[in-house]
Amino acid sequence: MGRMRRPILPLLFVTILVVAYGIAVAPQAGIPSVTAAGSAPARTRGGAGTKRGARHHHPRPHGAACPGPKVANLPQTMQLPSSSTAAFRCEMSALWNGIRSGRLAPAMPAFFPEAAYVQIKAITDPQADWQTRLVDEYAVDLQAAHALLGSGAARAKLLRVYVPPSFAHVIDVNVCSNRDEYWETPNARLIYELDGAEHSLGIASMISWHGYWFVVHLGAVQREGNAGLVDAPSSGVGVALPSSTC
Repeated sequence: MGRMRRPILPLLFVTILVVAYGIAVAPQAGIPSVTAAGSAPARTRGGAGTKRGARHHHPRPHGAACPGPKVANLPQTMQLPSSSTAAFRCEMSALWNGIRSGRLAPAMPAFFPEAAYVQIKAITDPQADWQTRLVDEYAVDLQAAHALLGSGAARAKLLRVYVPPSFAHVIDVNVCSNRDEYWETPNARLIYELDGAEHSLGIASMISWHGYWFVVHLGAVQREGNAGLVDAPSSGVGVALPSSTC
């Protein structure tokens, strides 16, 4: 008697189901599994999504957005801000992008919000003061810091931001033309690497709103003229000095 032949209809039926509906089947050894889209999973080296030779100067923080737009219209709180949060890292990344590019727009997420400034200042036209004084000074100070980096600006990498914990102090109501109180901290340090060497520059003043730090003066609190300024640039980490400002 000859060998019995296996029926082929069940095999054809399974093949049709796999092709038509993308049913997952166990892969054979050495063959990557097939996704529903019909493509093999990408294989990477050095971490998921990392391309060989790619350079990352200062990656964006994950899982957090800068807090300014969310809190600008909220009332003040006197919670002491932290410099170790994802929100603060988001702000400092924005500030550093503005310094590296010399442009105002990328750095605005780090700046004290206009709506908060209107709430906190007891002056005739806080909107005009915010735009024509504070923002204009911020813009020229960003350009000055960018010029400090020189031709290596695109290669400069922000390493860390040091905010001395003992420098924070409360600015009371009716001081510095304020209708509300807030925390202020002077002379934090942006520490960066350029061509293998550490350097630093200061943030002249940050003030609080709704539990977050925001830059209000980058190069200097008091100044003469309209030129951009860099706060205490230094080789290495530099020295942060305490001061009492608005």
